[in-house]
Amino acid sequence: MKYVIVLGDGMADEPIASLDGKTPLEYADTPNLDRLGKEAEIGMVHTIPEGMKPGSDTANLSVLGYNPRIYYSGRSPLEALSIGVPMKDTDIALRCNIVTLSENDCPFEEQTIIDHSSSEISTKDCAVLLRAVEKELASKEFQFYVGTSYRHCLIWNQGRVMEFTQPHDVLGQVIGKYLPVEEKFRGMMEKSYEILKNHPINIERKKQGLNPANCCWFWGAGTRPALSSFEEKTGKKGMMVSAVDLLKGIAVGAGMGVADVEGATGGLHTNYEGKVDAACKALLEDGYDFAYIHVEAPDEMGHQGSVEKKVRAIHYLDTRVIGPVVEKLQAVGVDFRLLVLPDHPTPIRVRTHTSDSVPYLLYDSTSINNKSESRSYNEREGCAGGIQIAEGHKLIDRLFEK
Repeated sequence: MKYVIVLGDGMADEPIASLDGKTPLEYADTPNLDRLGKEAEIGMVHTIPEGMKPGSDTANLSVLGYNPRIYYSGRSPLEALSIGVPMKDTDIALRCNIVTLSENDCPFEEQTIIDHSSSEISTKDCAVLLRAVEKELASKEFQFYVGTSYRHCLIWNQGRVMEFTQPHDVLGQVIGKYLPVEEKFRGMMEKSYEILKNHPINIERKKQGLNPANCCWFWGAGTRPALSSFEEKTGKKGMMVSAVDLLKGIAVGAGMGVADVEGATGGLHTNYEGKVDAACKALLEDGYDFAYIHVEAPDEMGHQGSVEKKVRAIHYLDTRVIGPVVEKLQAVGVDFRLLVLPDHPTPIRVRTHTSDSVPYLLYDSTSINNKSESRSYNEREGCAGGIQIAEGHKLIDRLFEK
């Protein structure tokens, strides 16, 4: 038996008037999910523990079977594991997004945050910008590390865990009241803006109609994580397939394999086919029992507030990931169980994460007995199914149960 989770990050949503009152998941063309839904278990799961912030960090830990109340020590430390940052016990890791601020003729604190991803800037270009910042701001206390696209890492030597605002939570707002309380971080953010706003890369980006990557934004502080071994915990040898350092970091911490997929960007036009190939190679050639295929695009489109692109991202997830994975496994006659779900909702209405329960679909190739009475896979049908899993970290037991 092989096991697969396909995670459509932020895929769940709310009914939208322009989609005839349907959610993007209901509205999207998903022929493979429609077919699997006729023979699958469909229900709802709550991935975010009460009182914890809704994020991909806590939610994906839950989906992988790790109770965030026990294992969560901050988002950025997980990403630091992926990057290969040698964290000490006294280090604090922070996410360093390079975001887009308005370039109005006003004081720094009166600028508006336009885009948390700087038009999904490439890692190559963003690394150059981060190095320009590093040259001016790095010290024994602060060290910068390049991540992926707009997502980078700052290590604070002898630091402490502090509250920071997530940039994707305050898009379109004046930044003043969301800046860090700690003056040294406010100062670094303002200095980074001065360094980057007229950088040649950003001048060229503006000429091309792209958002400039013109300011560092710090958030997600935490200490070095200590995850237990996924294989020891589940008895399954697992492979992570993702473009996102957060997911790769969780895998590194859990002792899972991490696939390196060329062209995997975390955006709408990521290398879907490469992810499928990597997962199937791990399962069918390399002796892995379990593959976790993470697709970031629905979440990014939710943050952008694009209904059309979020619908398209879900269609791509269905036709370019789920369909091909099922076809490849069926073609070699292997028995498999497939779990499809989001980690959390990223509703178009709010353009950020919420803590609501999400729908899941669990398909078993050896048990096709019309469990779901031909229901479709979406939020409405998930609620109607009557299965409500209150603790998200227990869902994986349903996938692995004999």
